[in-house]
Amino acid sequence: MADTLFTRLMGRRQCLRTLLGAAGILGGSGLAARAQAKSMVVIVRTDDRVQGIRTAMARFDPARFRGARIALKANYNSADPFPASTHPDTLRTLVETLAEAGPASMTLAERSGMGDTAQVLRSLGVRSLTEELGVEVVVMDELDADGYVTCRPARSQWKRGFLLARPFAGADAVVQTCCLKTHQYGGHFTMALKNAVGAVAKHDPADGYNYMSELHRSPLQRSLIAEISLAFRNDLIVMDAMKAFVTGGPHAGREVSPGVIVAGTDPVAVDAVGVAILRMYPTTDAVMTGPVFAQEQIRRAAELGIGASSPENIELVPIGPGADGFARRVQEILAG
Repeated sequence: MADTLFTRLMGRRQCLRTLLGAAGILGGSGLAARAQAKSMVVIVRTDDRVQGIRTAMARFDPARFRGARIALKANYNSADPFPASTHPDTLRTLVETLAEAGPASMTLAERSGMGDTAQVLRSLGVRSLTEELGVEVVVMDELDADGYVTCRPARSQWKRGFLLARPFAGADAVVQTCCLKTHQYGGHFTMALKNAVGAVAKHDPADGYNYMSELHRSPLQRSLIAEISLAFRNDLIVMDAMKAFVTGGPHAGREVSPGVIVAGTDPVAVDAVGVAILRMYPTTDAVMTGPVFAQEQIRRAAELGIGASSPENIELVPIGPGADGFARRVQEILAG
């Protein structure tokens, strides 16, 4: 993939985002530049996870990843099974589908918030799976200062910016797969925007500053979550919503079975659809309250031009038996 202004800037120690970045002039998926256009979100209704993921990904032309250095971000916050963590079949299908495009490389970079990352990956069978599939694994806990780039996005409220792991900063493309969950520790929900928190450092290797303490103690926690996506790009998002937590989360909660795979390139639109799906069930008061686009993570990301700014900016593409009715319900909740 051709060198871009984005990859040149992000390959340096400083990833000082300016208003040019917020306006979408920097490379990547160009979400901000298209924020007022329709963001396509595919909803595949299925009882076959593998086929559902392949069908969803096909709508976003995986061939465009030919020759790319792809950074992968999954959801391995703890050693708890799906829907707390990425289902093994989801990671396998994602990687195998991307591999068919002929990327230059694929690297999975992870940091677990609730446990030792290396142990979590071993417990969930991720290390054996990635070895089988030929995917490099970066355990972010083991990175030194050179393993990160400092990001100080314009309009960010982080006290000293944050450190983005270099595998994401230097990649030609970033593909993430997230789960559909509520979040009882201040995030309210955890989907595409929140999943990006696992792409930034807990501590600064240089001086020990604890970015996660800043995040979790801040009254602006949900806004700070959104601001990470000024630096974390999304070339493809696959949300596995075959099952979900509608209370508790991120590691355990009341489980339901929406039976859908959701995909897009806009984390705001994907998360808005995810919130609408949670609202189909008795979920938490925090998630049920107010318009979907008034949810703080979504509101702040929309303000920053990261993605869709309203339900009218989202184009739902339903696929599969019962998907039309499911998508209509999502649309009604988004508009409500």
